[in-house]
Amino acid sequence: MQLLNTLYVTLPDAFLRLDNDTLRVEVERESRLQVPLHHLTSVVCLGNVGFTTPLAHRLAEDGIALVLLDANGRFKARLEGPVAGNILLRQAQHAKAADAAFALDTARACVAGKIKNARQVLLRGARESKQADEAAQLARGAADLAAALRGLPQAATLDEVRGIEGDAARRYFGRMPLLVRPDARADFRMDGRNRRPPRDRFNALLSFLYSMWMNDCRSACEAAGLDPQLGFLHAVRPGRAALALDLMEEFRAQADRLALTLINRGQLSARDFVEREGGAVLLDGDARKSVVVAYQERKKDELAHPLLSQALPLGLVPLVQARLLARAIRGDTEGYLPFVPR
Repeated sequence: MQLLNTLYVTLPDAFLRLDNDTLRVEVERESRLQVPLHHLTSVVCLGNVGFTTPLAHRLAEDGIALVLLDANGRFKARLEGPVAGNILLRQAQHAKAADAAFALDTARACVAGKIKNARQVLLRGARESKQADEAAQLARGAADLAAALRGLPQAATLDEVRGIEGDAARRYFGRMPLLVRPDARADFRMDGRNRRPPRDRFNALLSFLYSMWMNDCRSACEAAGLDPQLGFLHAVRPGRAALALDLMEEFRAQADRLALTLINRGQLSARDFVEREGGAVLLDGDARKSVVVAYQERKKDELAHPLLSQALPLGLVPLVQARLLARAIRGDTEGYLPFVPR
């Protein structure tokens, strides 16, 4: 499916070829789709999708990213042409990463955005809950997150910031099962956050959605001229897009809310998941397609940005935030302001 200039290939055993100036999608040598290359900014392949070398070369030449995700939606690789980012901005980014005070302030901001947005998820759940005891538990969870926010300014090291973030996440995910409608809780039970691989249906859905947000945040970093590998909150490791992970933190609650919507509205059921040997759980092919469509539709929702006078589609917010981060790195603004919808 082609959505917002990104082609998502979810068909099992699909194969991609270059056909003059178009990309052709085949399944068992039968053509299913042809898309002109000039309509695309990226191609995302989920699961067992193959492609030809000439197509890969052409995508790189045309500046079209080829992203590979496994069947769980976890990022595996990204093929791109030569980097064309702003070298002066990247030099400033590397200098700021070595600036302990700037790195600490930016890490605090990323975590604050994550916790504030997560707290809103719990508060909304408390307001909408029909069970008084469950509403009280959700309200206590929101209060715990508020306490974590109050502790952030006193965090003197990155490890302390990460500790606050980890504790807040445990408290948040500990309340998450209460946000699932009662008759779906048996199928979507959750004992905290688990991944690599996910061990239950709820975590499988979250991992899939997080992977798509991660891809968008990485693209936003690159579009702003930033180095997605060099972050402030997340430690630098080979092959890890640390800055994209930093940027993604404030959007995790958006993924959580979409996951809850899909479950609570009955758009996903236990039949949409499969369990592999060893206990790994993942979405099946048709369900992945449904989640991708829902994700792209959600990105069209318009939200008020705290720094802008007009609403903008959620899908554009990572690009705005990456540019705000670039301005902070260049010293044009005092620090980074995370996205917290009004």
